[in-house]
Amino acid sequence: MNLREMSYLVAVADLHNFSKAAEQCNVSQPTLSTQIKKMEEWLGVKIFERNNKRVMITEEGKEIVQSAKKILQEVERIKEIAECSHNPFAGKFRLGAFPTLSTYIFPGMVPQVKKRMPELRLILIEEKTSVLMERLHSGDIDAALFALPVHDDIFKIKQLFDDRFFLAVPPNHPLAEHAEINVEALARYRLLLLEEGHCLRDNALEICQQHNIEEEQDFRATGLETLRQMVKAGTGITLMPEIAINKHETGIHYIPFSEPTLHRSIGLVYRKTSTKNEIIEQIEAILKNSHRQECSEKVRI
Repeated sequence: MNLREMSYLVAVADLHNFSKAAEQCNVSQPTLSTQIKKMEEWLGVKIFERNNKRVMITEEGKEIVQSAKKILQEVERIKEIAECSHNPFAGKFRLGAFPTLSTYIFPGMVPQVKKRMPELRLILIEEKTSVLMERLHSGDIDAALFALPVHDDIFKIKQLFDDRFFLAVPPNHPLAEHAEINVEALARYRLLLLEEGHCLRDNALEICQQHNIEEEQDFRATGLETLRQMVKAGTGITLMPEIAINKHETGIHYIPFSEPTLHRSIGLVYRKTSTKNEIIEQIEAILKNSHRQECSEKVRI
């Protein structure tokens, strides 16, 4: 069994479809099917159960696929080590972030990465925190941005910045005239929150539980921009991270909290065994500088 055949195996396992796997591997479907059949015959094990409707992995197949993935990841790591020996800022770097951060941080970051590391191929992944954690564990991505704390001994963490929360209210809301607000004043209101799976929801729920604030039960947003539009429509109020705020925006008021301020801490997380420390240090510097500049611009507005 060679590496190419292993890649066929993993593609079918991931996609549960022979034609899609063949397309991904840039081979014809008959070629891919023949190679997989040869592997099964050579191993004396049925890896896939297949019919006209679906492809399923057998119990033995799951273990074989898992081992194949590990081998391919190690081969990729060998290539990366070789690339880094020639130029530590070349090759691929896969960076993940959750949606309530990536939308606002990636666009400004990319030009700076290209300027500092022109030979680097930056691959950006937007996923929920649980998915990113899984992919970082498996070696599928090189680093990810998380809301801290993150508790895992295999990771190193670089704290980047604190992202303050503001209260977002419609212009005609009773709180709209406040220059700042104490979080205890929200006990009489209900907050609009994101749906399950978003770490921003977890941050907001923690704040709600600490200060006896209730959640609006009749609505849960799929994304931060939906929350913003619901506030503009007068449906309710919510917590908005500073990184997502445009001070020139109309139809919505953002009110800062009085001390102690509410915030989420953002960190850059990567494996201790990573061979890409030089790239990580550059990205850390870029993100810290970008946040400082953005904050100073908002202060001047």
